[in-house]
Amino acid sequence: MFTNFNSLEMFFLACAVIGGGLVLFKLVLQFLGADAHADVDIDIDTDIDGGHPGSDEGFRLLSLHGFSSFFMMFGLVGLSLFRQSQVGVTLSLAGAVAAGLASVWIIGKLFQGAARLQSSGTLKTADAVGCNGTVYLTIPTGGTGRVNINFRNRLREFDAVEKAGAMVATGTPVRVVGVRANILVVETIQ
Repeated sequence: MFTNFNSLEMFFLACAVIGGGLVLFKLVLQFLGADAHADVDIDIDTDIDGGHPGSDEGFRLLSLHGFSSFFMMFGLVGLSLFRQSQVGVTLSLAGAVAAGLASVWIIGKLFQGAARLQSSGTLKTADAVGCNGTVYLTIPTGGTGRVNINFRNRLREFDAVEKAGAMVATGTPVRVVGVRANILVVETIQ
């Protein structure tokens, strides 16, 4: 079947098969949930501050997705340009490289879009200023109690002090007016 292929066509075919196999293998692993990322904990102390963007940006392109998609498209487009379109070696190689780079760029844009979908989920206590709630555990005079606050559409419990240092009884409605070291400063609502 491939006996009439010359060496360049075999090279393009090998790139397409290896790259396509890796893409397929990675895709199957993802659907099976076996696409685990190995977390390597390396602690290196460096005091270098060059003011340049993070090296993560460059290594995102050098991923298994990037390499496999490059080789798959390089092989497929190169083989089709050389064998089917018969445009010559130079144009076939140029088209194959352009197609490979385009696929890496598209993969990069897909990952960039997926990265924008994630959020940290971290609640910033400072964002609670202006929220209303009730005292859960009495705030003693000059001390700390607990309040339930409707914070980002969830009922959350926080340590709290009264802004003037007065005692506030359990069940009293309060409003958050400030934050001191992750402790809410509240005032009673009249």
